Amino acid sequence: MTFLAFLLIAAMIATVIALVRGVILFLQNETHRVKAGEDEQGPTLASVKSNKMMQMRIVFQALAILIVVLILALAGRTG
Repeated sequence: MTFLAFLLIAAMIATVIALVRGVILFLQNETHRVKAGEDEQGPTLASVKSNKMMQMRIVFQALAILIVVLILALAGRTG
């Protein structure tokens, strides 16, 4: 059970890191576009990276939810 708690904490930390990195990349990209006066239609490298980080956030969140479900199932079985 302690191992699962450790995995849950790691998944939550990874979620927060992916969220913060994704938002920072998004803000940097938008700031650059505004300063440069660009009106590009296609995705830039920074926007692709931001999108990838947000996808990783979803994966980490799903992993955290699965770990919580597993912890609750094991706690219900022993209680």
